Amino acid sequence: MNPPPEPVTPDEEKTPAPAAAPAPPPGAGAGTGTSTGTPSTPPRVTLRSDLRASWLDGTVALVVTAAVFVILYVRIKAETSSTLTVMPFMADTGEFWMYYLSQAFGWSALLWAWGTVILGLLLSGPRPARLPLSGPRLERLHRTTSLNTIALIVAHALFFAAELIYQDTDPWPSRLGGAVLETFIPGGYNSGTGVWAMPIGQAALYLAIPLGLLFYVRHRIGPKTWRILHRFVLVVYVLSVWHTLLYGTNVWYDGAFRNTVWLLQLPIAALFLLRLLRPARRSERLASPSAHRGSKAGWGLRLTGRVAAVAIIGVLVAVIASGRDGGRTVPPEDTSSTHVHDE
Repeated sequence: MNPPPEPVTPDEEKTPAPAAAPAPPPGAGAGTGTSTGTPSTPPRVTLRSDLRASWLDGTVALVVTAAVFVILYVRIKAETSSTLTVMPFMADTGEFWMYYLSQAFGWSALLWAWGTVILGLLLSGPRPARLPLSGPRLERLHRTTSLNTIALIVAHALFFAAELIYQDTDPWPSRLGGAVLETFIPGGYNSGTGVWAMPIGQAALYLAIPLGLLFYVRHRIGPKTWRILHRFVLVVYVLSVWHTLLYGTNVWYDGAFRNTVWLLQLPIAALFLLRLLRPARRSERLASPSAHRGSKAGWGLRLTGRVAAVAIIGVLVAVIASGRDGGRTVPPEDTSSTHVHDE
């Protein structure tokens, strides 16, 4: 999943033209049938090349997923997880391990989505003068984290479906059909919080895949069309966070874990505001209405976006400071919850 603002790719206006190659010495290339006087062009970025380059980032993602799984498992065994308050029957770790693995992939997917959004904002807006990675390497890391984010989201959904199949006792055709319906079909999961949370998560999945892969066909659809579509990736990230807050049993109640999710949005909101104030592309900078290249309506829309970004930061600060977002209240300690997540 790519971040909301588009990175300025090597074939766009920000990249300077390559320097001319020095003239070859007399007789160089003679009789070879090739010319050494033209500068070599960098290899074109393809999906295959980025998939090959994503193995290290993907390995780190799997290690993080395994670590999250262990943490979730230990908390369940110690009976300190809010998941048991929501669904007490899940204390049997041997029975519901696939659900915990689905949760682990979901958390690592959200973390990788957060990272790729940060990278995209650094690429398309002002960036610190000192960064450990050069622009091209930062852009490549942005692409590989995007691909791995998609893979993690898909794994999250597949293990959720596998858990449904494992828990079902109907014949296999019915098991498969029910799992596909509840996991991948909007409206198929029709109980509890999942009535809204599942379609939101499904929308994030179905938007992330095409929007993330459109980069590799941008030359066919046109850079301008790609840039317009690429901005909608912000919606994917918002849907992912919304799905987590609605359906993540680890952050089911107001508290430190839920507050941490909100806290992680502050860097994104701040970088997004900086990106709007100082975009890398000159055509997106906010001038006076009379000096603006487009219509006054376009200038007003850009100004509205900047005001909205400031308002979002204000809301985030208020939620983090208060520790309340209108979510659920932790039940009293002397009252065991009998709430079933699927009801």
